[in-house]
Amino acid sequence: MHTVVMPKMGDTMEEGKIITWRKHEGDQIAKGDALAEIETEKVNIEAEAFAAGTLRKIIAQEGDTVPVGQPIALIGEPNEAIPADFSGAPGASTAAPTAQPAAAQPTPAPQPTPAPQPAPATASNGRVAVAPPPAPPAPPAPPAENGGRVFISPIARRIAAEHNLDISTIHGSGPGGRIIRDDVEQALQAGPAVTVSAPPQVAPAATAGPEVEAVALSQMRKTIAKRLQQSMQTAPHFYVTVSVDATNLLQLREQINAYAETQAQPVKISVNDLILRAVALTLARMPQVNVSFDGDRLLYKKRVNLGVAVALEQGLIVPVITDADKRGTLDLARESRRLVDAARNGKLKPEELQGGTFTVSNMGMFDVESFTAIINPPEAAILAVGSIVPTPVANADRQVVVRDMMKLTLSSDHRALDGAIAARFLQALARLLEQPMGLLV
Repeated sequence: MHTVVMPKMGDTMEEGKIITWRKHEGDQIAKGDALAEIETEKVNIEAEAFAAGTLRKIIAQEGDTVPVGQPIALIGEPNEAIPADFSGAPGASTAAPTAQPAAAQPTPAPQPTPAPQPAPATASNGRVAVAPPPAPPAPPAPPAENGGRVFISPIARRIAAEHNLDISTIHGSGPGGRIIRDDVEQALQAGPAVTVSAPPQVAPAATAGPEVEAVALSQMRKTIAKRLQQSMQTAPHFYVTVSVDATNLLQLREQINAYAETQAQPVKISVNDLILRAVALTLARMPQVNVSFDGDRLLYKKRVNLGVAVALEQGLIVPVITDADKRGTLDLARESRRLVDAARNGKLKPEELQGGTFTVSNMGMFDVESFTAIINPPEAAILAVGSIVPTPVANADRQVVVRDMMKLTLSSDHRALDGAIAARFLQALARLLEQPMGLLV
């Protein structure tokens, strides 16, 4: 019997939600067949079969959210017996204390039933519908299994040890109560007198009723909320803003577009494409900005992979242009357009959302003159781009003229970057945008 588990698509993925089962119990399955559509933190993916046979059991039902590595289905021979662990209620196996796939046991053992729960209603198909228990999802004490061992990830254990943090006071939010890095960092942020299990209580904004509609968070929105809260709590942000004269940049854009129309693969260059090109070149020249903070060390990235923030109805998504510094202006524009279109059409692949080293967020199209952006972890900086506004300015002769001005704000992680480095980065970037012929050579 082959156990199909919730796949891990990306370093930050911890759980997935079953949207639709493409196959049904009893269907014949070939290796590589799409079994189910799964909503992850960033995109919807298809869970593929890694073994051929008959779909003997669907464990996780549509709408269920399952931790990575937990069983969601069983594939085997048509008459092969279903292990006792999976013969009860669907999804029961997902309550296991670890994220490892459950294995078929040679000696079937009955699944224990919690004694204090009220008598469940049993359907004709043998499935048991049990009302949710009144206790909260997090256990009242830290998870301890196998003789008192606390389940904790290696990096979370290392960070806790570095800060002399007692892991027995931390409640894990990972699969099966496992303590993960986020839990340790939140405990450090809360301070010695506060534990993760006792967050400050705040009054709800409202309650569901005739005048309030309660809408459950999507996996994407949950991830956005978690990661950005983590970013603001753990990374000390500071902000540097410059005003850039984009008059010459707009003129160059017109010339490039006139040329691009004559190419075999025409493409229309946007101002954002030119900004991406300038950012990529500046990062290549200032690798100290293309870094990540990792506890007691800085990780210098050897590739310049630019994240491009794209606003969707369900939230913000950041596809990544790989090796942006090695792409010409037209190639970079084509790749940017392809990724943005894929994001809006739900066609992004998981690998197109990974590996970013720096992010650009442009709100100029919404007539936003300036704003500050939250760093996209584990990156150390993000650039916020405002709209281009005709503005009276004084020229070198102290005469007032109207120029097309644009404001750029760099949000930086002060653990990785100092103010002088951030200022020099913006200075170099502004020079390249104001003398944009450098983008073409």
